[in-house]
Amino acid sequence: MPNPTQSDLHVNVPLTNVSVAWIPDAGEYVCQKVFPKVPVQKQSDLYWKWSKSDWRRTDVVKRAPGTESAGVGWNYTTDSYYAHVYAVHRDIDDQVRANADSNFSLDSDSTKFLTNQMLLKREMDWVAQYFREAAWTNHYDGVANTVDSATKFLRWDDAASDPISDMATWLLDYHLKTGYKPNKLVMGAEVLIALKKHPDIIDRIKFTQRGVVTKDLLASLFDIPEILVPMASSVVDPSRINDAVAQDAAATYAYLADTKSMLLSFAPDSPSLLTPSAGYTFVWSGYHGGNSEGIRMKNFRMEHIASDRLECEMTYDMKIVSPDMGVFFNTVIG
Repeated sequence: MPNPTQSDLHVNVPLTNVSVAWIPDAGEYVCQKVFPKVPVQKQSDLYWKWSKSDWRRTDVVKRAPGTESAGVGWNYTTDSYYAHVYAVHRDIDDQVRANADSNFSLDSDSTKFLTNQMLLKREMDWVAQYFREAAWTNHYDGVANTVDSATKFLRWDDAASDPISDMATWLLDYHLKTGYKPNKLVMGAEVLIALKKHPDIIDRIKFTQRGVVTKDLLASLFDIPEILVPMASSVVDPSRINDAVAQDAAATYAYLADTKSMLLSFAPDSPSLLTPSAGYTFVWSGYHGGNSEGIRMKNFRMEHIASDRLECEMTYDMKIVSPDMGVFFNTVIG
């Protein structure tokens, strides 16, 4: 073989301007967009809950001369929260740091990795707590054939269904039962796909500028201020294999939220007194020195293992505050 060979002239090293990391888009997480955060000073406490009926009745009567006015009052109770603390860390060994090539930003990469771990955990908890039928007082079920109940509707992937009329009926019923107009619709990814192909929807928007069904157009058609589509996914079996190629080959993935269901709800833009909300996320800001996001990153020395530790903490309690302010829809499509 002639000399020099190709390998004599160049030794392969990792590039410093490109790498491949499967970092999820944080915009796919909906947990912070549906129900507002409530910063709290203590890990646990109480909050007031007023009777819904007392605010939707009147005891006013005509007053006769020389008589007292009608006396009124209201009923209330309390509920509680408990903000759990979640944590995860990664250690950067001194030998690893000293031997790392320049294209490894160990601290920055570790910070991103730990933060994503927390965001994914929080999204999982949001789905488990809120995106399910049992959490809410009212629910509807999509069916494939004859609609024989007030709580059933023809699935929206059927061309004979009428999503716009269905939504108008549900909004009116929601307002009747709560006194509020819902302002959030969390829609499964496959429901959105089905609506983009629905003949009624296409007919309604065919004369718009682009004639393309978007979430904003659907929100306008449904008379809902905001439609959110949870797109976060995770490994179905999170067990680890100590080989990147083998681990990825064995992995299967699934969306966190049911792609065929929906949640209709009301929540204020920010927490306030005397305003109902389907849910709140209580964040223990007192533990994190006033950090209203409930998340912090720490970097400290672990001398006994000759490493620097990056540790991420998050505190929250996701509470269903008013079960009758949420409506869940099962099998919106088949």
